[in-house]
Amino acid sequence: MDHLAIPVSDQERSRRFYETYFGFGARPARRYDDGVLMLYDANGFALALGPAQEPIVRSSWMHFGVSLRDRDAVLALRDRLVADGVDLVEEWDEPAYVSVKCRDPDGYIVEAAWEPSPSPSPEASGSR
Repeated sequence: MDHLAIPVSDQERSRRFYETYFGFGARPARRYDDGVLMLYDANGFALALGPAQEPIVRSSWMHFGVSLRDRDAVLALRDRLVADGVDLVEEWDEPAYVSVKCRDPDGYIVEAAWEPSPSPSPEASGSR
């Protein structure tokens, strides 16, 4: 998957949120003729912010997320979100999984997480 399209009530407010916290300012945003505002992260993932034509209805369990480089990056983001008054939904801090979920300006749940890379099995590395 290389892009996600979501309806938003205020594109500029959502743009600031995703650029500030999730790195979607890696290259210039692009506005399409239909009013969609496309944001890009450093990995080339595109987030399409479409103008909402009707009230936004979200499933309570639906979320989308990004992987961060390490535990400290997740915790640093969590601290920034808290300091800025962003609504946190859930946090995990375990040896094999660190995560923070927050709500964006339209209430979508966005997760930032880190998991250690799995160790290669002895069979895969040729060890016995």
